[in-house]
Formats: sequence, C-alpha cells, structure tokens
Amino acid sequence: MKQFIHVFCFLILISNAASSQVTTPIIKAGFGVDADLRANYFNGFVQSGNDDWFNNGTAGTGSFVIDTTGAAATVAGYLSDVSPWPRRMATMYKSMRVAPFTIVNNRLWLDAIWVRDYHGFDTTVFSAGSNKNGMSPVDWSSPPSQAIPDKNDILDMFMHVRRAGPANTDSLWMFGGLSLDNVTGNRYFDFEMYQTDIYFDRGTGSWYGYGPDMGHTSWEFDSTGKVTKAGDVIFSSKFQSSTLSEVEARIWINKSALSLTPTQFSWSGQFDGDGNGATYGYASILPNTAGVFYTGLGSGTNTWAGPFRIVLQDNSIATNYIRDQFLEFSVNLSKLGLDPATLFGSNICGSPFNRIVVKTRASESFTSELKDFVAPLDLFLAPRANVAAEVPIFCSDTATSLIQVINPHPTSVYSWSTPDGNIVTPTNATWIQVNQAGTYIVDQLLMIGCDTYATDAAIVIRDTTCKVLPAIFKSFFGSYNYSDEKADLQWQILNNSSVSSFVLERSSDGRNFENAGIIFPNSNTGEASYKYSDDLSDVFTLFAEYRVRLNNKNGSTLYSKVLRINRSLTTKNVLTIAPNPVRDKFILSVTASMTQEAELIFMDMYGRPVMRTNQQVQKGANQFAMTVNEKWQPGVYYALIKLNQQTHTARFVVLK
Repeated sequence: MKQFIHVFCFLILISNAASSQVTTPIIKAGFGVDADLRANYFNGFVQSGNDDWFNNGTAGTGSFVIDTTGAAATVAGYLSDVSPWPRRMATMYKSMRVAPFTIVNNRLWLDAIWVRDYHGFDTTVFSAGSNKNGMSPVDWSSPPSQAIPDKNDILDMFMHVRRAGPANTDSLWMFGGLSLDNVTGNRYFDFEMYQTDIYFDRGTGSWYGYGPDMGHTSWEFDSTGKVTKAGDVIFSSKFQSSTLSEVEARIWINKSALSLTPTQFSWSGQFDGDGNGATYGYASILPNTAGVFYTGLGSGTNTWAGPFRIVLQDNSIATNYIRDQFLEFSVNLSKLGLDPATLFGSNICGSPFNRIVVKTRASESFTSELKDFVAPLDLFLAPRANVAAEVPIFCSDTATSLIQVINPHPTSVYSWSTPDGNIVTPTNATWIQVNQAGTYIVDQLLMIGCDTYATDAAIVIRDTTCKVLPAIFKSFFGSYNYSDEKADLQWQILNNSSVSSFVLERSSDGRNFENAGIIFPNSNTGEASYKYSDDLSDVFTLFAEYRVRLNNKNGSTLYSKVLRINRSLTTKNVLTIAPNPVRDKFILSVTASMTQEAELIFMDMYGRPVMRTNQQVQKGANQFAMTVNEKWQPGVYYALIKLNQQTHTARFVVLK
C-alpha cells in the first residue's frame, strides 16, 4: 500500500493598477527577464552568471533551466522529414534539467517545464463558441482538430519557479514565457493553476478531474480573513502595443467570501463566474504593499529560439524569433504575500497546486472566447518513493534482505521504520538491510524542513514451506532497429510460474519513467524468455532507457536493471568518425547499400547546423577527409546523413 501527499508550489500573479509595470530587461533571483533564452547573456551582451531557459554555448557560471536532452535528434528529425506529421506538428515537453527542489548556485529551483504545443490544424483547441474563463471545465468543448488564428496559436510555453536563495526566507519568483505565431495586433493569454488532477482526453474532447466547486476548487477563509484552504488561480495577461500592459491574478472563490477582508492580499473589484448571479467565480486580487512586483516584455528581432528551434504554424522551421514573437514575464510571489512558506507555515515544499493549463483568449475581456490551450501538465512532482525488497520471502531464520528506494531523488531525505521487523543498518539512507520478516516503511521529505512528501512500504514474509519461489531476472538486453524505429527488448527469468505480469517502463530523460507496455506470463513453469518491441517513431531523443517491473503473484515486485538503448549508432556502423575525439582533421566513413547523392550535416549539441555538404556516396564503404571549421567551439557534435530514406547519426567530440 502506498500513501502519496501531493506537494506543489504555490504561485500567483497579479496586476496592481497603482504600480507602473516594468517593461525593460531585468535580472531577478539570478534569472534574466529580457525576452531572450540564453544563459550568460543579458540585454544583448554576454554576462556571466545570468541563468536562463537554455544555453547556446556562451561560457559563464550561469545555468540553463530546461533539459535539452535530444535537442539535436529532434532538429535532425525536423530536417529529415519535411511532412507535418508525425514530427513537426507533434507536441513534446521537457522538464527541468535537475530534479525538482534542487539547489543550484545557492538558489532553490522548485520546478520548470517547456512545452511545444500542437499548432496549425490543432488537436488541443477550444471549439468555436462560448468556451470562457469562469465556466466549469465540464462545459468546455474541443473538436478532434481545428484551424486556429495565428495570433492565438501557441507554439511553445515556458514556466520556472525558484527562490532567490536556498532558504524558505528567500523571495519566491515565478518566470513564464510564451511564443505565438503572429506578432501583430494585441494578444491575450492565461496561465491557470489547478489543485486537482485535471486532464484533457483528446479522444472525447472532454475534460476530467476538475474541482468540486462548479468545476474548480475554491479558496476558503476563516472569520479573520486568513486563508484556511487554497484553490485554483488564474494569471490573466495582456500584451498590447509591443508591451506587457497588464498581468492580473484571480482566485476561485464562493462569492460570499468578498464580504471578508483577506489578511495576505486585497480584493480589487472584479468577479466573473458562469454568467450573472454565479455563486462561484474568479475574483481579482491585489497585494497589500505598493510597488512593482511583475515585469515583462517581448523578444527583439532575431532572438535565438533555443536548441529545439521553433516550428511555425505553416510547419516551417526557424532558428530565431522575430520581434515580439516570444513574450516573457516574472513575478515576485513573496511580495504579493502569497509565498507558501508564510501562507501555510514553515514548510517550504507545502503548496496545494497540482497542474497548469495555458490558454489564449480572443480579446481583452476576461470572459472573452477561449482559443488555443496547452493541455494540463504536472508541476513540482519529484519522484515519489517506490521501494522493493531484494528477497521478499524468508525461508530460514538466518535470511537477510536488501530493501531500497529504486527511484531516489537527489535532494530528498528518506527515513525508514518498521512496526514488527528489524533493521540492521542506518535508517536515514536510500536503502536498508533487514533480517526479520515484517513491514518496512519509508517516509520521503523533498528537503530538510519539508513535511512528508510520500510514503511507501515493502513487506517481507516468512514462509516455512518455501515451495513457491518468487520469479527473478536472469538477463535483460535489447537493441535498436533502425528499419522500423523500434527498440527490441528481451529478458529471461527464473520461476516463471510465480509471475503475475510484467510492466515495461521507458524514460527519455534518464530520470522519469512511464509505462510503455504490459506483458502477461507464458505457460512455462521454470525458466522463461520474453520479447517486446517498443515503437520509438514519436520519441525524438538520442536514447531511451528501459526497465521491467516484475509483479509476482505473492504481491512482491522486482525491477530489472536499467537498459539504455542508443539510437545514434546502428549495429552496421553506417556512419563512423575517426579519430574521436577530433582535434583538427578526421575521417568520416559511410557504408551505403547503393550509389546515391546524400547531404551531410554537422550539428552542435544544441541542434544548430555548423556545416553542410553534399557528397556522392558509392555502394559499399566510403571515406571522406574532413577538416574542423575554425568557428567550431570545443564540445559535442553530431554528424547526420540520410540514406535510403533513413537518417543516420554519429556523435563525436571536438577538442581544442
């Protein structure tokens, strides 16, 4: 049995009519708010120490926030396949490059996310009609697919939350970004935060998992105006005349709460629900202290669009944003009086929000028609402790077992206990050794000072007969098949009759695993072998990592080792580079099945082409002498060549 405690960071963004907005570049909590995506670069100049969304190779102590694993492969896929589907119109997302609640450069990074939305003939849009803020999501409707005006079409979405230092007393900051296809005219968008596990089902075009109060979760207060329960929040933004003219925050309440005087913020006079006379709706709020608390502006001409580039509505690929195509903003949540560390106590990890939905609107009015959206996404979710016992059944009085957290989080603190067993090792590690049957429980804290985030348990039983042994892994191996873009996986086990099922899990970032398939046992009673082919045609990373969760009939589970499938090299060595690492000259070898002309592309680790050349490739082995361009910086590069409608890559390192 598992118990999970959802812990999220509390975000809120509001507008203060009495405060003048800041629309010039600024650095907050070490993060550049300049409508530019480059770390160690600020307001048009190199500046070491400035964090940002990505890094394009500029040296310095500043860090990039978003995980860029697979960027080169993604761009290579765009370049090799010009058809809209499955690559260019597909959605993808990347999480923060470090685990949530990690301290980087003496600042606490809570979480971040980057999403590439569907676009053009979109599959996540609102139906034309009366879909509005203030309505219950149950009443929102979406068609299977629909064209959308380019000024409302979301291309990419960004979000990051951090503290200005490592402690809960340091100011809490939120940073947001959005790229839209059209840069002319006024644009309006919302960042909406939910407490529940709201989700969108593309098959039915319907929303599920929304809150209990007319589709939302309402804020509650005691008689003094102190918040006793937090609910949903929406950030309503206006970008007019090439400037972020307003950012307003609203919280979902029962209208009767307007008669109270909140202690941490103030009502600002707006309330909109589902029509006149609505009991529940979004009420606007203001901070209790005067002064600037948010900033925002649009990108300049030819602003770098990041290592994944940008896919426009017409499915063309661009390296740079044009003026005002990327919009960026920040907000000081502590100044607003809505820092979770002070609002709900000292627990720096304790906030009630769960998911975010980003939407565009037709006009300035908060209740205007909704257009495009990025489907709900999880926030602030570190891996919840998942434990397994190496030996779940004791057959003798001298048996021992290793019990471990199989998905440890780098900054989490784990504490073990048992009501009826015996732990023979320290109880504050990611594993323990036990020598008695019993129940062994682990509590996970995201950081020292946080409340319990998750709890899991493993049960070790004593079986005096030991007639049925649990199944165990004998081997796990696999390879990548370039012809059908599938990972071919195989594993062998002992004691097959004890198996209930296998669950294949896949990770594209080396940290987070998701279910990729379920396999049921065959009729073998002793040793058994299994095969599974996993389709990776829609996975745009250079590698995939797999593990198999073995579920025994006695309720115990066992994980295989993690297997890394490398997609950048074929078993036939179609494309190789020697020597590797490279200093100035190298030999590129290509093995082809037929004579043909092929384009050879060299890309840096951020997916930017540094050289292109056309080569006549003969059937059989080919070798080409290449020279490193003087503009190439030391680092990781990829060579790509397309042969017989297949793209082959080779990774190499350039030294000084």
